[in-house]
Amino acid sequence: MNENTQEVKVEVAGGYNPEVVNLKKGVPAKISFTRTNEQGCLDVVHSKKLGFEEELPINVTKTVDVPTDKAGEFDFSCGMDMFFGKVVIK
Repeated sequence: MNENTQEVKVEVAGGYNPEVVNLKKGVPAKISFTRTNEQGCLDVVHSKKLGFEEELPINVTKTVDVPTDKAGEFDFSCGMDMFFGKVVIK
């Protein structure tokens, strides 16, 4: 993370690592998701509140922009809503 942009890498393998992503309010942010195993429902990540949905092919990194204009806790999950992660904006 630098003063102008926040960038976080999340490994997707039987869940999300890290499971909680902490971001600073008002600083542009990106989260990069890389799926490293074949578990089916983890082939999609989405968050209604943060406004993203991405397909996650194996070993391909997909990056999403995360709005940081509002503080709070925002969930993201797999396509079947079985695995969850959280974005915390302070």
